[in-house]
Amino acid sequence: MSTTAALEGAPTVDRDIARVRRYAKLLDTALLDPILGAFVPGLGDFLGAALGMYIIIVAAQRKLPAVVIARMLLNLATDSALGVVPVVGGVADLVYKANNKNVDLLEARHASGGSSWKDWAMVGGAFGLLVAAVAASAYATIWLLHQIF
Repeated sequence: MSTTAALEGAPTVDRDIARVRRYAKLLDTALLDPILGAFVPGLGDFLGAALGMYIIIVAAQRKLPAVVIARMLLNLATDSALGVVPVVGGVADLVYKANNKNVDLLEARHASGGSSWKDWAMVGGAFGLLVAAVAASAYATIWLLHQIF
């Protein structure tokens, strides 16, 4: 076996994924959200989500399944939604590492080439919550209008 053939078969570290992992650790360990959130509420969460989109762009470039990208967006949305709640948001920023979760998904799904049942369950559950929230909002609006008129 030639040296070239041995090198081609050897496992290699994907430099892009390694770079994205370092980026995610920087975003998740830097206290950007809580610091900005203390001075301008919501700004840290918005900026954190905007910067976190880079990982999702890399996932799209890698042609990950849409359901995996939806799950990654759900992670960012959850992080942003938790961040809006005073006090809870600061703790959530320290505990819920959306960017690291997204890099884990990128790395695992890029290696396997597909999505898992957990991806579908998370996205399906989020869709169910969205439908429930819209239905509850519509019901509350109709009830309120009925009470007024």
